[in-house]
Amino acid sequence: ALKPFVIISFSYLLFTTTDGAVRMVVLLHAYSKGFSAMQVAIMFSFYELAGVATNLVAGLMGAKWGIKTTLLTGLSLQLVGIGMLFGWQDSWSKTEVIVYVTATQLMCGIAKDLTKLGGKTVTKLVTPEEKQGRLFRLVSAITGFKNSLKGAGYFLGAATVGVSYYMALGILLGLIFAAMPWAIVGLSNQLGRARKENVKFSQLFDNKPNINILSLSRVFLFGARDLWFEVPLPFFLRDPASGIGWSRSATGAFLAVWIIVYGQMQSWTPQLILGPLKQSPPNKWVAALWCGVLTVVPLSLGIVMLAGDTFGPGVPPGPAIAAITVVLYAFCIVFAINSAIHSYLIVAYAEGDKASVAQTVGVYYASNAVGRLTGTLASGALYSYVGSSVVDGFGTCLMVSVTFA
Repeated sequence: ALKPFVIISFSYLLFTTTDGAVRMVVLLHAYSKGFSAMQVAIMFSFYELAGVATNLVAGLMGAKWGIKTTLLTGLSLQLVGIGMLFGWQDSWSKTEVIVYVTATQLMCGIAKDLTKLGGKTVTKLVTPEEKQGRLFRLVSAITGFKNSLKGAGYFLGAATVGVSYYMALGILLGLIFAAMPWAIVGLSNQLGRARKENVKFSQLFDNKPNINILSLSRVFLFGARDLWFEVPLPFFLRDPASGIGWSRSATGAFLAVWIIVYGQMQSWTPQLILGPLKQSPPNKWVAALWCGVLTVVPLSLGIVMLAGDTFGPGVPPGPAIAAITVVLYAFCIVFAINSAIHSYLIVAYAEGDKASVAQTVGVYYASNAVGRLTGTLASGALYSYVGSSVVDGFGTCLMVSVTFA
């Protein structure tokens, strides 16, 4: 019974490494060609937007045609997206490059969510109903390793593109090719298919109330993170006037390590919950408790930035670096615990027909994508237009994050 879990997890984790790496390859290559931050953000916008629709369709595909189909479709689209990047021509105008690279990232965004469906769903398919503790550990492990490897992918992409753009893309293609044969040969076409063949699009929204509430909670959870993480944090870390003034490599390392720590904390969440709270598997009250804890973290740094004199031009960088590192890594740990609890609850709340769990998980992760997109867009506006300095902008992003958490 664990064979599908091993094959899908292997494919999913290899894919995730390329997911983090291709973002760094595109970003650093575009930077070397003189593209602005706004132009690079446009290149990635459809990657995020793809998550909303793709997760809905992925759930329907998984229920109708099985996890094998969604997984192989995702891996194939990642090959297309990475392969298209070989066609990036220096002779093109910036507008032509932006349109072309945006199309490649759309492919990669769709690929990510199709592949993720298999990685999240297979845990439920191989776990007996009575072994919920085991399910929690499996979900936390696969989610944690996924995020750790995404962070490793950031390092891989940054290191290889510094040597050769085409070599970096070739390595990423090799990782995807390594994942595909196992999925083709080792998975059943029936894995994850719903018993009823007439699964309709309207059924995607026909979920139990607790699933709908959890999905809405997921929107705000990931919105709370991306209100400061995706755009404001790297901009603030690099700003030489009022920010930290770090180099590109130092900023990239900070983000990559943050993602790796986040991933490992998700893997360790069952032990954290089992020990001090004696709540494994977790329930809605545990989820509410950790959401409450999460609000304290951005609130503390937001107050320091908006009301104190630790940040700003002319102040020693040491206290600012210490504050931002301690608080944002504290957010990382508490956020990881929240995310792992949510990931467990969604598969635990899925309907008794285990083959239709892909349908529920797809809707849930569409909510996840809505949160990321909302947080990213809101953060760009807040950071750019609120206050008289980047300190005001970043502090405001953190305070609004409190209301989301």
